[in-house]
Amino acid sequence: METSLDKNALAGASSPPSSPAAPAVAKAQRTVYSVLGAISFSHLLNDMIQSLILAIYPMFKENFSLSFGQIGLITLTYQITASLLQPLVGSYTDKHPKPYSLPVGMGFTLTGLLLMSVAPSFGVLLVAAALVGCGSSVFHPESSRVARMASGGRHGLAQSLFQVGGNAGSSLGPLLAALIVIPHGQRSIAWFSAAALVAIVVLTQIGRWYKRHPSVKKARGEAAHAMLPRRQIAMAMSVLVLLVFSKYFYLASINSYFTFYLIDRFHLSVQAAQIHLFVFLAAVAAGTVIGGPIGDKIGRKYVIWVSILGVAPFTLLLPYANLFWTGVLTVVIGVVLASAFSAILVYAQELIPGKVGMVAGLFFGFAFGLGGVGAAVLGQLADATSIAFVYKVCSFLPLIGVLTVLLPDVEGKRVKA
Repeated sequence: METSLDKNALAGASSPPSSPAAPAVAKAQRTVYSVLGAISFSHLLNDMIQSLILAIYPMFKENFSLSFGQIGLITLTYQITASLLQPLVGSYTDKHPKPYSLPVGMGFTLTGLLLMSVAPSFGVLLVAAALVGCGSSVFHPESSRVARMASGGRHGLAQSLFQVGGNAGSSLGPLLAALIVIPHGQRSIAWFSAAALVAIVVLTQIGRWYKRHPSVKKARGEAAHAMLPRRQIAMAMSVLVLLVFSKYFYLASINSYFTFYLIDRFHLSVQAAQIHLFVFLAAVAAGTVIGGPIGDKIGRKYVIWVSILGVAPFTLLLPYANLFWTGVLTVVIGVVLASAFSAILVYAQELIPGKVGMVAGLFFGFAFGLGGVGAAVLGQLADATSIAFVYKVCSFLPLIGVLTVLLPDVEGKRVKA
């Protein structure tokens, strides 16, 4: 791993130190697929652990006699821990790069995973969830930075490859929960500590490449200049935040409660419901691969349009579909909705040049925070009404995508600059 990653990656990433035209050199850099593959694989392992926790909620609910509100509180604890720290981590490492922070962050995830496997009470479950959240707060902004460093200028492609690892891991979690954790019980969660250990090894190798990258030396250098007035940037960022809200609040309804919805409405077993969740998350992974490269070619604003607003007809139909069409619609929703995040993230990084970590931390953190708040709010709503009513309410969220019309044409301005 070390030999291929270090030699091949450095060959693609390094530029002649005497080159007078840094922008030209940056454009000439090749996409470092060895690093993108390694960081995507690490993302797979990280998000597999996270989605595993979400998928075993029915087991926790039964073992600890939890309400839907308490289930939402577990997600809230994990997501809020991650979301509050991520922008701070990203902003700090923009100025002070920490190449080995990635394996350290995964160490927090490993600790939380082991604690969750032996947790005797609901309170200890919350502490374990908080530790996993701390690991994510370091992993996501720094990994997104590594993906951009290795992109060779193909930022949408790099973010999509990075994201698809996470989405693939998210899709594996419910499947592994159904095959391993549900049959063998809570203590079998500890078996997945092997995945965290593998991730620590891989991230240590990435840290070595990161440490030698030219951008580490330039972190304290000149700041990039924004191409738009501050007021217009602020408005565009506000629109992006609302679009992320619509996406992740809806995803919270699927990630945390889709298994309960299928069990309640169609009387499926827990394992059968988790297979449906796996199919949805696999569709999300496929959509993530599509969004970034298309954004590089036709413009990220068009991808955002189609991804957020274009999914609305399908979400509006979902609460009224039978089991077969529920499966079909969730695949379409997963593919279309997932294509947005890479486009939104790269669009925001182009709005605020030179703040890669801060922007990544802000959007990953905000997405996680919304997932946590959404899980808690929707859990309370489900307790007060029904799971079916939750999906009727959430079906209108993608209509917020109409706000995309307010986004400026960043790509056009970049070409003219």
